[in-house]
Amino acid sequence: MPNPSDKQRMSNAIRALTMDAVQAANSGHPGMPMGMADAATALFCDHLKFCADTPNWPDRDRFVLSAGHGSMLLYALLYLTGYADMTLDEIRNFRQLGARTAGHPEFGHASGIETTTGPLGQGIANAVGMAMAERHLAAKFGDDLVDHHTYVIAGDGCLMEGISHEAASMAGHMQLGRLIVLFDDNGISIDGTTDLTVSDDISARFAAYNWQVLACEGHDMDAVSAAINAAKADDRPSLIRCKTVIGFGAPAKQGTSGVHGAPLGDNEIAAARAALDWPFDAFDIPANLLDSWRAVGNQGNSARSSWQKRHAARADADAFDAAMRGDLPSAFAPAVLAWKTKLAAEPQNLATRVASQKTLEAILPACPTLFGGSADLTGSNNTRVGDHSIFDRNNYAGTYIHYGVREHGMAAAMNGIALHGGAIPYGGTFMVFTDYCRPSIRLSALMQQRAIYVMTHDSIGLGEDGPTHQPVEHLAALRVIPNLLVFRPGDAVETAESWQCAIEAKTSPSILALSRQGMAQFRHGDMGENKTAKGGYIIAGDEASRQVTLVATGSEVGIALAARDTLAKDGIAASVVSMPCMELFRAQDPAYQQAVLGSTPRVVIEAAMQQSWDWMLAPSDSFIGMDGFGASAPIKDLYAHFGITEDAVVAAVRQRLA
Repeated sequence: MPNPSDKQRMSNAIRALTMDAVQAANSGHPGMPMGMADAATALFCDHLKFCADTPNWPDRDRFVLSAGHGSMLLYALLYLTGYADMTLDEIRNFRQLGARTAGHPEFGHASGIETTTGPLGQGIANAVGMAMAERHLAAKFGDDLVDHHTYVIAGDGCLMEGISHEAASMAGHMQLGRLIVLFDDNGISIDGTTDLTVSDDISARFAAYNWQVLACEGHDMDAVSAAINAAKADDRPSLIRCKTVIGFGAPAKQGTSGVHGAPLGDNEIAAARAALDWPFDAFDIPANLLDSWRAVGNQGNSARSSWQKRHAARADADAFDAAMRGDLPSAFAPAVLAWKTKLAAEPQNLATRVASQKTLEAILPACPTLFGGSADLTGSNNTRVGDHSIFDRNNYAGTYIHYGVREHGMAAAMNGIALHGGAIPYGGTFMVFTDYCRPSIRLSALMQQRAIYVMTHDSIGLGEDGPTHQPVEHLAALRVIPNLLVFRPGDAVETAESWQCAIEAKTSPSILALSRQGMAQFRHGDMGENKTAKGGYIIAGDEASRQVTLVATGSEVGIALAARDTLAKDGIAASVVSMPCMELFRAQDPAYQQAVLGSTPRVVIEAAMQQSWDWMLAPSDSFIGMDGFGASAPIKDLYAHFGITEDAVVAAVRQRLA
């Protein structure tokens, strides 16, 4: 462990790299890294359990920079401690195209970046999910394999964001004592001092959440280290208020909003070098200081070596490793097929939310890494089954989470669970509340994380609850998010297949848009192929003789099938295409897409807005769906009122073929 004088110079190395990189890029945020350099040095030197040369060691401590705008703090630490892919050239190329050192930390760009941060509050909420996963896996596999902390650096902005309230409340209720947040309490925001906008008693707020609250001078590394020791000794999550000066070391700008998000400038950098006694050129780190930092990067080697011996002696080591890799048991696919085969033998007309629950009943024993929950809508989302036990502070081995009415916090925690590894998270709420989850859903997609969002009550079909709860624009809004799979299954078989696709999609999140109302099962016969994996396919009619193609999703597939039967009586041959996942369909080769859609006129039926279908509709084609908000009424009245009916489809076809 470095001595105090060395640690101060090591901390100043972070400040120097920050000043130089932001100046070279002519953009960035030097204030937070310079203000929190001392606290971060204390954390990394005295506490953080990690190995720079084995960055994915499962039992490492997780470090989350929730205040992601201060990304140079993280990049400097990764370079200094010796992460192989964080070179000095990457630091020099801060914020440049193709560099690992993006403006905000991006998961996957470099080792040691545990999550993508920048949207304030997401990091602290991700960390709650990581802490949940740590306790869950420790309960399953024991403390000899899973025994680590999750550390967060968060700023005023993170704690102002509403998601921080949801996440902190969850963490306190669940008593996640391995979660430690270092709050950069510098009193400065972009617009000026924080008293412009905030008068919260933050200590009282977190104490009310059942957190331990500590305070220290953020530039006194011994005081920070002592506070972290006190945090580790308590069985509650801890908030450590580190009183800091933003931009510490920059004589004219420190302590002001001017240092938050702009380069210091050459003159101020020269003054800071003098104030910090740092007489070195830009990007020059003296060899002795770099050696000291590299020793910090190796100080976890002994703990890792001991862990590896314990791991090698465990009979369940392979199961642990498979869980951490996210591999699926060999029994998973057969379990899905067995359930589909049962449906073929005994067809069931079910709401797809109920079909989803029955699918979970069938697959959960074969996929024990599923870690589910709901935002206080368990009975409506149908997300819990008999094999579930409740995850809480008295039973971390539980596999079902009561998230409470915290949709955004749930979604962000799911990302943290997925990022930690060892469990596959899913969580439920109403489809309309994807709006509350959207920032975290977007980050799931950006980070390529397998998080499964079970979104029920997917259309005006939910009925009397009315337009506040009827999603009409949500399918279109979700389909435009890159790398997000949006499933809207039309019967029990497609629901099972959608679950299989979502669980097997290791690098994409999924939305399961599920109905409140019942639907007839239209898939029968051989169940060997997962047709939903193609995204869209013909369920009735053929390619050669059709005069029109009816394309539908979810509950509207039944309307399309009924319209086909009516058209057949008039001698009009219609093929029906079910399109449960547009993204998977558009990933198929052009020949397959053409074979399914054909060249005849098309009518699309979906109880939602049209925009996401425009790519496949010619001006003369028809869309039967919504063009505004819904209304409060029984379902049959609503479908008739908005013209989403068999008769409307038939009329559209006749008009087109006239």
